[in-house]
Amino acid sequence: MKNKIFVLICFVLGIGCASCDTDNYEAPQSKLEGRIVYNGEPIHLGYNEVNMQLWEPGWQLRAPIDVAVDQDGSYSAVLFNATYKLNIRSAQGPFRSIQNSTTQSDTIMVDLKGNQVLDIEVMPYYMIRNTQIASSARDITANFKLERIITDANAKNVERVSLYINKTTFVDRGNNIASKDLSGANIIDLNSINLSATVPAITPAQNYVFARVGVKIAGVEDMLYSAIQKIQL
Repeated sequence: MKNKIFVLICFVLGIGCASCDTDNYEAPQSKLEGRIVYNGEPIHLGYNEVNMQLWEPGWQLRAPIDVAVDQDGSYSAVLFNATYKLNIRSAQGPFRSIQNSTTQSDTIMVDLKGNQVLDIEVMPYYMIRNTQIASSARDITANFKLERIITDANAKNVERVSLYINKTTFVDRGNNIASKDLSGANIIDLNSINLSATVPAITPAQNYVFARVGVKIAGVEDMLYSAIQKIQL
């Protein structure tokens, strides 16, 4: 009887130790970070609109790791050291992916061994240039120009341009307290576009807002934006 009890105790302790071993796997510690860029210049995006996917070849679950791209075009992920396939799905972003010279596709191979910085070059349809945003009392005015980057058969027209204003640093078509649109058909000169909007009453009161302009490209879901600016009222 004592032997049976001893065996049972050992069995229970063995399960407990195995559980501890299972729970004590090391967490991922290597950081992969960088930006979505055009010629080294960051592509500014809407909040939580664009995601990248990381695939670990040979992993039996075959589920991608989704990595969100921030408003300033930056991304960051903490991962295990491994070789990953990185890509941005074709329907994501106001840009086209550039063929990678190694994979001969839009997939980028990432051999992660410790922290790594990787900027991802893309080809945007347009770039927003010379953005100037100013205030007069509660009226916000923006002036900017659009540079057409893709000019071949893949070129697309501008559906509209917009000025967005918000009381926090999250500023886009889904996060704003005031906005102003101008249709692409009504843009007279891409080199000088003007938009203005009035800031409504804010509760609790604050003497500043955040603003930026955006471009909706025809046939492309995700918008292109300028950098976010803090504007004193």
